[in-house]
Amino acid sequence: MGGAVDKAFEVMEALVEQSRLADIAAATGLPKATVHRILRVMVDRGLARPTGDGGYVSGPRMLALAGRVMHRLDLPAQVRPHLEELHRRTGRTVHLALLSGDEAVYVAKVEGDKPYRLASRVGMSLHLHSTSIGKAILAALGDGEVAGVAERTGLPRRTPRTITDVDGLLAEVAATRVRGWAEDHEENEAGVCAAGAAVYDHTGHVVGGVSAATLVLEAGPDQVGPEVVMTARQISKALGLPRDFDGQ
Repeated sequence: MGGAVDKAFEVMEALVEQSRLADIAAATGLPKATVHRILRVMVDRGLARPTGDGGYVSGPRMLALAGRVMHRLDLPAQVRPHLEELHRRTGRTVHLALLSGDEAVYVAKVEGDKPYRLASRVGMSLHLHSTSIGKAILAALGDGEVAGVAERTGLPRRTPRTITDVDGLLAEVAATRVRGWAEDHEENEAGVCAAGAAVYDHTGHVVGGVSAATLVLEAGPDQVGPEVVMTARQISKALGLPRDFDGQ
């Protein structure tokens, strides 16, 4: 029994960085047939989902569990204060989301000090191409990886302002790299704008992002971009990012 559980955990862990069955098998050292059987069980339980091109990514149940666990842990103490400080400085709704396959999932949210509430919630998944966090993550990847995300997801239209073609997305990603932060101008939700910046782990790999969001009637995302970048850098360092890393 222990052997079967070990194999399932190995596949689950490999799925964080690999999506193709062959790559997961190579990463775990398990036969492809065994990996395929475990993945089918994970799909049935909502822990994984097929991408339609022969690959797999974390499923909705996995994302929801991750969000609930991180929320219960209050995102350890060394991270949460940075989000609250960003909220204090900007007055906006602040999010932290972690990358999972071709999407990200909110793991923390600090509500803005306005009478309204944004629709986002901990455990909710978000598209990369239409959100400030997502575009910040894409800007930390290579253009080939960005094009791969576009091909696999199809860049679904969320609002009339959503970027839905790969050339437009690549141009936006390039502008994000120059600017230093990503912007969402009603591209994911009508009436909402946000600024986002990437978060990196101790190895220098992008693992998620931070955003500060508000209604477009309140202000634009460019006003808080530098603040969001600073918070993302602080969180990255809290996660072990070397101080001399130049990815941000």
